[in-house]
Formats: sequence, structure tokens, C-alpha cells
Amino acid sequence: MSEVVFYLKDKLKGELVQTHSSFVILTDKFVYKIKKPVNFGFLDYSTLEKRKLYTYKELEINKRLCADIYIEVLPVSKTDDGYEFSDKNIVEYALKMKRVKDELFMINRLNVLKDEDLENVAKVVANFHIKTDKVYDFDLYEQMKFNTDENFEQTKEFIEKTISQEDYNFIKDKVNNFYKNHKDIFVRRQKEGYVVDGHGDIRLEHVVMGENICIMDAIEFNDRFRIQDEINDMCFLSMELDFKGYRHFSRLYEEAYKNIIKDEDFNILLDFYKCYRAYVRGKVTSFLLNDPHIENKEEVLEKARKFFKLSKEYANSIV
Repeated sequence: MSEVVFYLKDKLKGELVQTHSSFVILTDKFVYKIKKPVNFGFLDYSTLEKRKLYTYKELEINKRLCADIYIEVLPVSKTDDGYEFSDKNIVEYALKMKRVKDELFMINRLNVLKDEDLENVAKVVANFHIKTDKVYDFDLYEQMKFNTDENFEQTKEFIEKTISQEDYNFIKDKVNNFYKNHKDIFVRRQKEGYVVDGHGDIRLEHVVMGENICIMDAIEFNDRFRIQDEINDMCFLSMELDFKGYRHFSRLYEEAYKNIIKDEDFNILLDFYKCYRAYVRGKVTSFLLNDPHIENKEEVLEKARKFFKLSKEYANSIV
């Protein structure tokens, strides 16, 4: 497969960037994304048919929020002397997108953001949640309980490394008590349409502050990560703003969203879901400590600890 990618990179005069699951070819005006033949369990691109399926799905679900950026799926075919974009002898599929300038991503604009910018992002997210499909057959209570139980199990090895035993026990107890006290809320929200086919990954690095705000990289590879409570979907961004120290912007974003969505459970659930989001980030950052290719382990260690401390701060506020 790398032969295909390197040929196209040279043909397009582009720059190659790799993620754990994709090859990304960057040119001046466009980006071409080709999925790797990998299977991580929660993500499976192991066959050509699956890569085709998820490439088309990525185009479809991201056009909801970024119609101008996500352009088309291009079949990649083998020729006598190389590869081309055609459907004659298909060997791969590439997602073609417009290239976004780095300075337009919110992660790179934190020092120049204005209050109205956060309010405008909140409007985009809230209106998206109002319009997107509601999912009534998703067991919100059981799925969230499964997710948090999994988180606590998978972070046991990091106790006294990135999270103290005291904080681990505190967060776990607070989260599990929340389930006991509020199971009825989860059940009711599922019935009343607060579970949405959302984005799944609304983060600082995915929000484009262009002429029209758009939010890229919605999760296509696993519906379980995208379908969720609307508050869980929106609060990933405010958690990251808190983490970066921009709490004023976080509050503005949350208040603007709440005023539009008019969700009566918002104040009860917000810190619970932010606790969950911060814990997940602490967990996945901790996983990097086991990666032999990561050199600056001390930096990783401090970042994971900071996420877990933030998770505990949120846990302290949930009842």
C-alpha cells in the first residue's frame, strides 16, 4: 500500500503526513486521505471494502458541518506504469478535501479569540444538535456505564504514575454514585431525543474559524463514539478550553449553547460529562508511556496528570 501512497505523493507534488490510521497527502490547495489497512478492534480498515465503506461514510457525515471542505471520494486505480484517480482497476480510495490554513484552526487562535467567536461556535454546535438525527435505540445508561467502567479498568496500571490512588478512588466513587442517583435522567433523555448522531470529537484542533465556522473530523469508524448525549458531544471543546486555561471562553461557549438548546438537564450533566472527557484524555495520554517510539515521556507524564487532576475537579462538582 505504501507504494500507492508514495507514488501519488510524488505525482501530486505533495507532503506526506501519517496518523495511526491514515496516510495524508498535503498539497497547496487540497488534502488526500487514504486509510491504512489496520484493525484496532474499535476501528477496522483491514479490507478494501471496509476502507471504501468508511471513506464514503467519512465524506457523508462530515458534509453535515463542513460541506465546503469535504469534496469527494476518488477511487485509486493501478495503471501500467503507476497509479491514477480512476475506477478502471481500483486498489484504494482517497478522500479529497480542501486544505485549510493552519492559522484558522481554533487550537492556533486561542490568543486572538474574541467572546463572540465562542458564541458563534456554540450556535453552530447547538443548531447541529437540533437538526441532526435523534437516536432512540441507543441505551445511554448502559453505554456510558460501560465506557466509564472500561476507563477505570484500563487506568489501573497508571495508578501512582499519572493518577494517585486517592484521586482514582474519588473519581470512580463520584461517577458510580452519579449513576445510582440519576439513572432516571439517562433513561428519560434517551426516550426524549437527547441522544443524537453527533460529531464525536469536537476538539480545538478540529474547529475551523473561517468565514463560515466548521468542525472537521467527525468520527466515522465507530458509531458508538459518535452517537451520544448532546451534552457529552458539545462539552469536549469546553473541557479542552479549561485544560488550556481559557475558562472564560469555556463558560461563554457553555452558556451560549445552553441558551439555544434549552436543555433542562444541562447543569446536572455538564460536569459529569466533562469529568468523563478529561478522564478519557488522561487515559489515552497515559497509554503513550507504553509506546517505545515516544521519546519525551516526562512531558507525556505531566500532561496525563493534568488531565486527571481536571477530571477530579469536575468530579468534585457532580452530585
